[in-house]
Amino acid sequence: MLDHIQIQRKWIKKWEEAGLGKAEPKKGSKKFFMIFAYPTVSGFQHTGHMRGYSYADAISRYKRMKGFNVLFTAGAHSTGNGAIAKAHQIKTKKSNEIEDLRKRKLSDNEIQKLSDPLSYVDYFSKTYVEDYKNFGFLGDWSRFTVTTNEDYKKFITWQFLKLKEKKLLIQKPYYASFCPNCGPVSIDPSQMDLLKGGNAEKQEFTLIKLKFGNGKQYLVAATLRPETMYGQTNVWIDSKEIYLKILVNDEVWIVSKECADKLKYQKENIQVTGKLKGKELLGKFCHAPALEKEVMILPSKFCNPNIGTGIVTSVPSDAPIDWMGLHDLQKSEELCKKYGIDNKDVLKIKPIPIINLEGYGKFPAVEICEKMNIKSQDDIEKLEKAKKEIYTLGYHKGLMAETCGKYSKMKVDQTKKLITEELIQNGDADIFYDLSEEVVCRCGRKVIIKKADDQWFIRYSDSRLTINSKKHAKSMRIEPETYYNSMQDALDWFEDRPCARQGKWLGTPFPFDKTYIIEAISDSTLYPLYYLVSKYVNNQTLNANNLTESFFDYVFLKKGNLKNVVKDSKVKKDILIKIQNDVDYWYPLDINLGGKEHQRVHFPPFVMNHVAILPKKYWPLGIFVNNWIMHTAEEKLSKSKGGAEPIPGMAKKYSVDAMRLYYSNTGSPFMDILFDQHSVFRYRERLEKIYSFIFNLDLKGKGTEGIIDQWLISKMNKSIKRMEAGMEAFSFKEYTDEAYYEMHKNLQWYLMRNGNNKKLIQNYLRVWVPLISIFTPFLAEEVWEKLGNKEFVSLQQFPHCKEKEILDDVEAHEDMLLQLREDITSILNLVNIKNPKCIKVFVADEWKFMFFMMVREKLKETRDVGMLIKFFMNSKLKQHGQQIMKMLPGIVKSGKIPLVPTTHESEFSYLKNSAEFLEKEFKCNVEIIRENESEEEKARQSLPSKPAILVL
Repeated sequence: MLDHIQIQRKWIKKWEEAGLGKAEPKKGSKKFFMIFAYPTVSGFQHTGHMRGYSYADAISRYKRMKGFNVLFTAGAHSTGNGAIAKAHQIKTKKSNEIEDLRKRKLSDNEIQKLSDPLSYVDYFSKTYVEDYKNFGFLGDWSRFTVTTNEDYKKFITWQFLKLKEKKLLIQKPYYASFCPNCGPVSIDPSQMDLLKGGNAEKQEFTLIKLKFGNGKQYLVAATLRPETMYGQTNVWIDSKEIYLKILVNDEVWIVSKECADKLKYQKENIQVTGKLKGKELLGKFCHAPALEKEVMILPSKFCNPNIGTGIVTSVPSDAPIDWMGLHDLQKSEELCKKYGIDNKDVLKIKPIPIINLEGYGKFPAVEICEKMNIKSQDDIEKLEKAKKEIYTLGYHKGLMAETCGKYSKMKVDQTKKLITEELIQNGDADIFYDLSEEVVCRCGRKVIIKKADDQWFIRYSDSRLTINSKKHAKSMRIEPETYYNSMQDALDWFEDRPCARQGKWLGTPFPFDKTYIIEAISDSTLYPLYYLVSKYVNNQTLNANNLTESFFDYVFLKKGNLKNVVKDSKVKKDILIKIQNDVDYWYPLDINLGGKEHQRVHFPPFVMNHVAILPKKYWPLGIFVNNWIMHTAEEKLSKSKGGAEPIPGMAKKYSVDAMRLYYSNTGSPFMDILFDQHSVFRYRERLEKIYSFIFNLDLKGKGTEGIIDQWLISKMNKSIKRMEAGMEAFSFKEYTDEAYYEMHKNLQWYLMRNGNNKKLIQNYLRVWVPLISIFTPFLAEEVWEKLGNKEFVSLQQFPHCKEKEILDDVEAHEDMLLQLREDITSILNLVNIKNPKCIKVFVADEWKFMFFMMVREKLKETRDVGMLIKFFMNSKLKQHGQQIMKMLPGIVKSGKIPLVPTTHESEFSYLKNSAEFLEKEFKCNVEIIRENESEEEKARQSLPSKPAILVL
């Protein structure tokens, strides 16, 4: 059993002592600069984080082996409220991390220090660097930076000065996601500011004011479909709720308490003037605008006080749940009596046709409820499916009906904005913003929407910026291809984004109003560029005071008089020139790697800020988006969901190499994978098996060169070729399948075939071990050293494929023999014969070899079986027509045709020469027989490269 922990510690120390990973410009050397989107400082990193990060290291290791001068580094993102919330939890002893901190040998006094947010950031930032080292990453950690460092803040200040220069900063009103405790928060899938709700969307509700009683008093209903107001038949409320009367300007609105609380953040001077029990409203009438008629107030089970206003207008013609709510009341006098309403009045309510939809009659909601056998408003799942179908079809394909006045015959999706504007203009409606699902801030408070009158935005809607960004994105390498294709839409969709917020935040003060802090996405777009400066701050060549606007203009934009910049920044001339040269050498960034949660919120502004601020030659070259490790089919792996072990724990339990191999071999980096610890253990066993195999090799004999040597050399070169292609395509599974399975299997077969060329085996290992160092660096270094090598395997060149040594004919014959052995073994197992007396191997007739060559060529023209049969019936092989007709359908379906054309004679000869090997393997007589020399029916099943087998 390998001591993986000891091996890991050994090589981490050796790499660090040798300075592996540290990067300096090298004149005349091609460069490669890669990063991954830095993690939010929110506690210990775990199993899920390391998937994408390990890809970044593997790509960097590959590029280093290919002769590139590689800069691979990282940082930590502490902007926002994450560290503040976590520090507060430690202070109040409510954090689950306290136990983890104790496991890491921190004293109670040291843990208490982490109740200060900046101390928390400092501690965890350092643990992240240790995590990266422990995971075998060869990075330049001398450049590590944190977004709340004073020097980083100077960089972000410069960035915003440049955005202002480009007229890309504006102020305007905005309805922002807001925590009453912390202030504005960002809602995005990365959940940097949140505990819950990263996929929530801000929804714009139209508030329909239904006049109720005397004066300016209104029952206010919220809808996302104002274009359906011509179909109102009644209003829904929850009879058990207490509704509030609130004064909005000079009007009294009746809404749920929850809505009133939210409206306080969107309207000024709201006052509560009274309360109403829901049951007091039942059976009464209110006036519906647009329709201009009185509608009845009825009870329902589906009015949620947390959604909209807690009051809903009913459109039973096109809303399945409205129809079922009305249907429930109309069919039950007893139910109406329970609520104190007259069933006769309810029976008078009829759906109003408002949308003409192909495939449906006047009342689509009624029809779909009948079609789906929905019985009542309690059939929640069915009703949700019905709603999605009718709403989607109606909105995108429907036409407004004749009952809709001047909007008749217009497309439904065109009327929404027009009807809303008309209702608002007439004083019959207002706008209200809410979230599509519950969102919880890291501090634990619910997030709501608040109006900001003077919000700062980055003007991503600028048409010139969008056009240039889209054009550049087309020239980038963006993986996967699906994201490359959708990036154009993402850049089009990216409108003005709020870039600063007021509240209790860590981050960079907004340079034009210090009461604002620049928000978490907006300070994370140009940061790869800052890694080229951060090193000089970390080694104390520079400090934050040196980082003036003129300094950054000079080193990043080559603007300004050098003498004046020296005077302004107090940085020596040679240092300024060196940093400018560093930027010129390393930029642009070659690959920015991030998780799929970054596709909409991080990568579009990453591209747009580069395009907006920097010279074209510095615009980024690549983006790599990896998918997640999942805890369940629906849930991403996380500490809160379980299975997300901290780095030290999983390194000890599984080994780092096994984890890295698991990440790369389980599936494509562009698909989610379900975490399976049993699979990880199997990968560890695979590595230990390879280790044991290598050190049990007998390398004493000199051996002689033969056909099997040529086969192994050919296989080795083909492996190199395939693996290089795999890495270039980021097909890590293809690469690792070849490295950890095929190359191992090929050497095993060579030895089984009595290959014993010591020089060849040693050369094979000199190729194989560096190839596995990309994904399993610790094992590779240990093996490399034990084989007597002095240099690090991590610094070896990627093996060169010698195309001339790839011998397809040799491979074809030996691969056939290998497969024949496996087929015989399978047959023996299937028929349960342990000691066969004789094995007959039938080699296909010569005409079948000719047939295979011909069919391979014809398949390039057509895969139509009928046309192929017709061709062969008119060829020189027509005498074998009956057999051809039997074979062709299966061949076309499977596509399995030997890639390398062999001949009957060469195959027969090869198998004849290999008969002795097969006899030793199966301990019985093995006969190699030509098909046309046998009366056995089995012989007719033989095919080129696929001899038929008969066991006796």
